[in-house]
Amino acid sequence: MEIRSEEQLNPVADEVSAITAVVRPILTGVLYALKADVVAEVGGRENVKLKILPRLHRKGDGDTGICFEYAVHEAITSRHADVSERVEDALRICKVQGSSNSILFGAEKQGSQQLIDTAGELLTDDSSLLSGSRGRPVKLKRHLTSAAAAFRRQGAPSGLPQSVSGLWRADLFLGSAESDRWVGTTVKINPTKLAGAKGLRVGIVPAEQGKSDKVRLDDKHNLVVCPIPYDGSFVEAFYKGWEVVTAFLDADAKLPREVALPRPAARTVARYLADRREFTVVDVIDALASLAQPELLRTQTEGADIVLSGGKSNVVATSAVVAPRPTMATLDRR
Repeated sequence: MEIRSEEQLNPVADEVSAITAVVRPILTGVLYALKADVVAEVGGRENVKLKILPRLHRKGDGDTGICFEYAVHEAITSRHADVSERVEDALRICKVQGSSNSILFGAEKQGSQQLIDTAGELLTDDSSLLSGSRGRPVKLKRHLTSAAAAFRRQGAPSGLPQSVSGLWRADLFLGSAESDRWVGTTVKINPTKLAGAKGLRVGIVPAEQGKSDKVRLDDKHNLVVCPIPYDGSFVEAFYKGWEVVTAFLDADAKLPREVALPRPAARTVARYLADRREFTVVDVIDALASLAQPELLRTQTEGADIVLSGGKSNVVATSAVVAPRPTMATLDRR
């Protein structure tokens, strides 16, 4: 699997070019999230025209919760100060010392259950999973496949020890390669959806306006709650770009009605897309490069190991993940 991330390099200059810059990777994500058998009917992804993308796209392919999960993972692995410092505060409460590391634990259904681990080399046979319960910690590495299998069965009896039977609900594994200690972590873009489970120790949510953003122990859920303040400028541009793409797809690859996309800057970018609906998505993405803010984003790709944990599949297929990487300053609202 190839995971593509977009890193903001410079402050946002003007709104139109900034939105255009993030619309490009969002379109890429939508294209590569299409099922392989579907795009094969039109001759492959490189032949998918923009005007037929709405007919091939299924809502849910670009879930914002997954975007937030990957944004947090990227912020930790890239040592984003505002995020990594808070995570390390949470890990200290869990008695994990050292620089924080993150392992992305994702599972999806595409004929077979898949465990995607982008940092498996961080784990050793002695890596301990701290669950917050009494008793000797279990070894994380030996239970990864069981956790993925339990996800497939939605928690039905599996090979997981009773003390970590809810580990399949984890989104990330946070810890330190230095101390070789890890904790199961749940990530929720909606703080009200935060829930504990056996094997989960940290809960990451966006900081809520008007509420304390202090890292704290929630005895009710047996979770260390870690509110994450993420930079508003890129996330705001990302969601404006997402608004443009979703409105454009809902309008059958035509300029959306003004009520669906009222802001002039957003409509300008949507018009860029509507003017190019007869071209392939790949060509449109390339063409928009000259209209996007120069050096707003840097594209990086990384490979991810895939471990099958049940089911059968002749071809292993995965969806793309598109996520904002939290950096830089706030948008100029003048």
